[in-house]
Amino acid sequence: MNTDSMIDGAFKGLADVAGGIVFYSLKFEVADADGPVELKVPLILIWLAAVSIFFTFYLGFMNLRYFKHAFDVLRGKYDEPGAEGEIGNWQALAACLSGTVGLGNIAGVAVAVTVGGPGAVFWMIVMGFIGMSTKFAEVMLGVKYRHHHDPNHPQRLSGGPMYYLRDGFNNRGVKFVGPFLAAFFAVCCIGGAIGGGNMFQANQTFQQLVNVTGGEASWIADKGWLFGLVLAFLVGIVIIGGIKSIANVASVLVPVMGVVYLLAGVVIIALNYRHIPSGAWTIIQDALTLEAGLGGLLGGMLAGIQRATFSNEAGLGSAAIVHSVVKTSQPVGQGILGMLGPFIDTVIICTVTALVIVFSGVYEPGKGMEGIALTSRAMAEHISWMPYVLALTVFLFAYSTIITWFYYALKCLTYLCGERDWLDLSFKLVFCAFTVVGCASSLENVIAFTDAMMLSMAIPNVIGLYFFAPEIKRDLKNYRQYLEDKWGYGKKISAAV
Repeated sequence: MNTDSMIDGAFKGLADVAGGIVFYSLKFEVADADGPVELKVPLILIWLAAVSIFFTFYLGFMNLRYFKHAFDVLRGKYDEPGAEGEIGNWQALAACLSGTVGLGNIAGVAVAVTVGGPGAVFWMIVMGFIGMSTKFAEVMLGVKYRHHHDPNHPQRLSGGPMYYLRDGFNNRGVKFVGPFLAAFFAVCCIGGAIGGGNMFQANQTFQQLVNVTGGEASWIADKGWLFGLVLAFLVGIVIIGGIKSIANVASVLVPVMGVVYLLAGVVIIALNYRHIPSGAWTIIQDALTLEAGLGGLLGGMLAGIQRATFSNEAGLGSAAIVHSVVKTSQPVGQGILGMLGPFIDTVIICTVTALVIVFSGVYEPGKGMEGIALTSRAMAEHISWMPYVLALTVFLFAYSTIITWFYYALKCLTYLCGERDWLDLSFKLVFCAFTVVGCASSLENVIAFTDAMMLSMAIPNVIGLYFFAPEIKRDLKNYRQYLEDKWGYGKKISAAV
């Protein structure tokens, strides 16, 4: 047994336990193309889909009404000189995207297609669209309830679900509930950062390196631990500098990797232009008809919801942590900017990946779960060297995601244990060690652990979002009035809403 196998074997037990707890499912017997089948519906997916649907309607489709306004905020049209904060709007969105635009957009989409069929793509797009409203709510609360709590570094800000859950409930006289939910979220976020934000990214980056260097015959095929050490070192170089260093790196990497990947995807789709009508019809038909039976329909829906949530993190609360340190005095405006995350991440980038896979014709039903390898084959179908471009993009995606999720986890850890320099250094070493574990573990085990830990963040966060819903709606109304009074947008905003 080699080193990778020993690490994977030790990790499997943890993954099985975590997945069994979080993915508790309701079981139904439904009709499928091949006869009755048992369908498991994880309650956590219903929980996430429901909150996105609720806020989309409760806030009057503000994801559409304020869509243009989000870009105005991004370009600084409503900036206020001297506003408190550590980073700018673009840096915040870039850091947020660097945490979401990762391998969930490449490997995660491939997993969705192999598990739920092409119809899962449609449901991913739907979840990306309605998830914009949820992302607005959590980012807005994150900025509103942010704190200065480090006496040694008074310029630093901290925010996120752990703060708005604690303070929001306490302010309403609901004692104990807020602190409990906040601590629950912080623990889950640390686990999610180690799993989805770190191990999954490292795992699939290594897998693509193996793909382009000879597959199973590659010299490095059984040396994931070695690649993990190199990646961990590169991660360590950036995270030492804190949020400003992370945001600066992300603001450069995000546009580069996004443009490179989207261009590659568009080229592949253009080369398969003859298959576009049939491919699009396959996605829609698989998503909305009972051709594969009710089991096939629901299976695709569940796979799309699960992978979309993993990709854009709407409902998980993670984006609120980084947006909370933005230079702004308007929480609602920053929440509106935060809506762009799910749109760019899922509606645009995930869709490009899915179309490449479906249009290329390399997807074969029944072959089992596949990740980055499927996307790589799809890109290589017409351009043999495209997997090398994908390898570079994958590395940039993974690298940026890992460094951002480290920051999320560190903020949650300091919330639980306080600001201590020795704790900061110790966690950096532990986090980098799990980068090595991720490279050496199998995709199935990493997926089971990452999904469980990341989606568990939604349990306390969504409870808070429902509880604060009237406050969120009231603040949105007040922000509209602020735009009318200060910026003279009365007629335009009133007409828009």
